[in-house]
Amino acid sequence: MKRFHYIIGGLALAISIPSCLQAQTTQPKDTTMTRTVVVEQEYNPDIMDASKVNVLPKVEEPTVSKKEVEYATTFFPATSVPAGLMRPYTGKEVQPGTTPGYVRAGYGNYGNLDILANYLFRLSQKDKLNVRFQMDGMDGKLTLPFTDSEKWNAFYYRTRANVDYTHQFDKLDLNIAGNFRLSNFNFQPESVNSKQKFTSGDFHAGIHFTDETAPLRFNAETNLLMYERQHNMFNESEANTGIKETIIRTKGDVTGAIGDQQLITIALEMNNLLYNGYTKNVSTGDKYFKNYTTLLLNPYYELDNDDWKLHIGANVDLSFGFDKSFRISPDITAQYIFSDSYIVYAKATGGKQLNDFRRLESICPYGELPEANTTATLGYVQRPYDTYEQINGSIGFKASPYPGLWFNVFGGYQNLKNDLSYLGFDPSNIHSGSYLSFAQDNTDNLYLGGEISYDYKDILGISAKYTYRNWDSKTEEYLLAVKPVSEMSFNVRIHPVSALNINLGYDYINRKEVKEYAKMTAINDLHIGASYNVFKGVSVYAQVHNLLNKKYQYYLGYPTEGFNFLGGLSFRF
Repeated sequence: MKRFHYIIGGLALAISIPSCLQAQTTQPKDTTMTRTVVVEQEYNPDIMDASKVNVLPKVEEPTVSKKEVEYATTFFPATSVPAGLMRPYTGKEVQPGTTPGYVRAGYGNYGNLDILANYLFRLSQKDKLNVRFQMDGMDGKLTLPFTDSEKWNAFYYRTRANVDYTHQFDKLDLNIAGNFRLSNFNFQPESVNSKQKFTSGDFHAGIHFTDETAPLRFNAETNLLMYERQHNMFNESEANTGIKETIIRTKGDVTGAIGDQQLITIALEMNNLLYNGYTKNVSTGDKYFKNYTTLLLNPYYELDNDDWKLHIGANVDLSFGFDKSFRISPDITAQYIFSDSYIVYAKATGGKQLNDFRRLESICPYGELPEANTTATLGYVQRPYDTYEQINGSIGFKASPYPGLWFNVFGGYQNLKNDLSYLGFDPSNIHSGSYLSFAQDNTDNLYLGGEISYDYKDILGISAKYTYRNWDSKTEEYLLAVKPVSEMSFNVRIHPVSALNINLGYDYINRKEVKEYAKMTAINDLHIGASYNVFKGVSVYAQVHNLLNKKYQYYLGYPTEGFNFLGGLSFRF
């Protein structure tokens, strides 16, 4: 019997003819013919209702997957960077997959520096090695607040070097990485310290299970993080006052699927914190930095279907050797989707915020560690307690009534135990013989806000956001002077031709006034930037911040730059 296959209009036809017909027999009455028709779905690359895909933002925090290297997706620098002192270029520069190398260099007034080099080695189809170097900073004269136009020769430089290797197995990714960081800067004149240096490095090794269809999945990683604060006494002329922090961080999770829409996960994280250096009072032997261990257990259940997305779990935090030994907080997110483009959601989350040296730098690089106690010899310091978010609950409504347009309105309440902030002594003369010191108190925060954005193809993008916060502190009202009350941002992105990108933005942050203490001038930054592709792989860029030349502070008593610009070249190869 022979089979003949035909493709007609996307249908695959298989016709079977018995051997009797092949011999052209003269007995038609005994001849039989069997026809088998197999219908296959034609491949259709078009997505139905494409305008509804990726329009609504998800409630849960986004997860970053492995992909090609991308550079600088916005003109505004990261909030963890001392933004008032440096403005590294962050214009939109996306590296195509065919160009693994990227170099960028720029310079501006106030000695603004921007250097970035990155190369992705594709060793094989399954092996990739990424090498990256970055340096940015400033060096110029700034006018000090709370003075009669007194000048300060300020400098702040950051250096970063990273190596990242990934090998892809059939169902696993192996990732090994190493990072080095150096922050070098000075304090205001007549401060208790004249300069500071933070040196850190870390090593990472982990495996990630990539088969999302498997009924049982897991991830595991280990990290060694090292950090040193060079000066920690109130008088840096004293030798050997540095404190070193080492963290051994182990993380892992196991996920079991219950059908196609449900899963259960158990996640575990352990931090072993070790300290050495200037950790005790050499006169009395009192030790103010003690080694300790934190353990986080996070079990949760997830449901994901066409209408509901549920995440129900708990954060169970344990501490051994320091801080409160047991805390528990919710880990719950629920959202309901109706009419395809409308979402109502509610969240109740919390957990430990580890106040390690890295977090201290991100909150305020100029902050000194707090005194050990009122009777200790001046200059001996201690590690702050870890902040615990007992609850951060919110409700909101998101919608996309028109393709490219979406908005979000929300409100909530936050309660923090040992909220880490900082204060300044003698704020009316904060630069003279004084310092900023980390301090803590229990705080509450009621907030509400909204955001809206509109994107028209790849030509125009507009977004705006506003958040109002009402902070309360029971015993340390001074800490509220650096807390944001009103935050507003507005951005316009224009891409008129393929070679040109333009971005215009405005950022406003107002802080609470604390009577008989301080009122920080509101951040008022109008900025513009552009990049232009001159030749294939060669672009020029420029950006200008503080177009209104306003005087304001990101950190209490520490000024930002006035009208400042930065420009340079970038290369892809």
